[in-house]
Amino acid sequence: MSSVTERETGMDQTAKLELGGKEITCPVITGSEEEKGIDISRLRAETGYITVDEGYVNTGSTTSDITFLNGEKGILRYRGYRIEDLAAHCDFVEVSYLLLYGKLPNDQELHEFRMSLRRHTMLHEDMRSFYNGFPRDAHPMAILSSVVSGLSTFYQDSLNPSDPEQVRQSELRLIAKLPTIASYSYKKSIGQPFVYPQNKLSYCENFLNMMFSVPGEEYEIDADFVSALNMLLIVHADHEQNCSTSTVRMVGSSNANLFASISAGISALWGPLHGGANEACVNMLERIIADGGNVKKYVELAKDRDSGFRLMGFGHRVYKNHDPRATIIKAACDKLLAKLEIKDPLFEVAQELEDVALNDSYFIEKKLYPNVDFYSGVIYRAIGIPVQMFTVLFAMGRLPGWIAHWKEMHASAGKRICRPRQVYTGPTCREFVPRENRS
Repeated sequence: MSSVTERETGMDQTAKLELGGKEITCPVITGSEEEKGIDISRLRAETGYITVDEGYVNTGSTTSDITFLNGEKGILRYRGYRIEDLAAHCDFVEVSYLLLYGKLPNDQELHEFRMSLRRHTMLHEDMRSFYNGFPRDAHPMAILSSVVSGLSTFYQDSLNPSDPEQVRQSELRLIAKLPTIASYSYKKSIGQPFVYPQNKLSYCENFLNMMFSVPGEEYEIDADFVSALNMLLIVHADHEQNCSTSTVRMVGSSNANLFASISAGISALWGPLHGGANEACVNMLERIIADGGNVKKYVELAKDRDSGFRLMGFGHRVYKNHDPRATIIKAACDKLLAKLEIKDPLFEVAQELEDVALNDSYFIEKKLYPNVDFYSGVIYRAIGIPVQMFTVLFAMGRLPGWIAHWKEMHASAGKRICRPRQVYTGPTCREFVPRENRS
């Protein structure tokens, strides 16, 4: 028999665990927003038991000062600032500074940060040859992960995670170069020449110019595209201990350099259940269009558990209310589509699905609201971003959050290499049988 009870003694809370006639006391950790966690770090040492939590859905791997998320109330804050305020009043570089250094910069600090990034936007010319080794149809996320990892071979002067100045050089290089790396992968896929960064442009302007300009003519940067892209990068900038962020922290816990850790995070983000969901969402919309645009049919399939069909872009693992990011993106999406007056069946199908999700009792009861992936995919398409680049832009946005978590982990006094336990369920000890005697 075992049981867990929680008790309060004075100002301290503890959890008492009774297991096999033995009682142990576990400290209760209370966060600044009154979140509570039971510290079980001594459980195995004192009882021989571990906890099992598939997918770590109830396991806190760390404490963090970076992002607060409350899925029940639909709250998301970076360093205490509401995501709604940051998206309305800041640009992505300013939010990156906030995540990396814990405060919003003043004018001088922001200017120096922008100048530092602009000094690192170019790729080493030898890195251009990397792209010749990839097939023309290589997925940009595979290229992004590979080239980011390759940065460690070109910048061996900044690989020590214990040296603050080396870490700062690496973080500047990554934030500055990722748009260049990403745009080169797109240019490679369509057979166009690479476009060098122009440091007179803002972060988002520079990326759009490298993506869509060609040497033969002037490219006019649409201010609304810049605004929409800037907003998307901000709302994707961090989301506490998600799959890719946890990957960055886990890889970094071995003292792997920042480039290697971020490369691993990019690979984790690529999955269709994580950052790849916006790409999967557009693919789903295209499937519905190819089948005659019968939205009702696919809504009914989504309700049928035996159909095997899943509506991508609806619901969220953490948010059980509205996703505040989706609210922000939807407003931008409506504005952009109204301005462009695009006649695209994909947008029409998306709007029909949105109406269903907001009004159908099945979706309302199960809280399957359109999420950030649903609206972001629609905006990317309106801007002209190809589907395979959607997750790449997600990686660009998430980069400062990854770096902030990597730095926070290394600064923690309790840092340890991540090494989860398991409960073994395989065969017990077997007698070895020589090959000639095996049936």
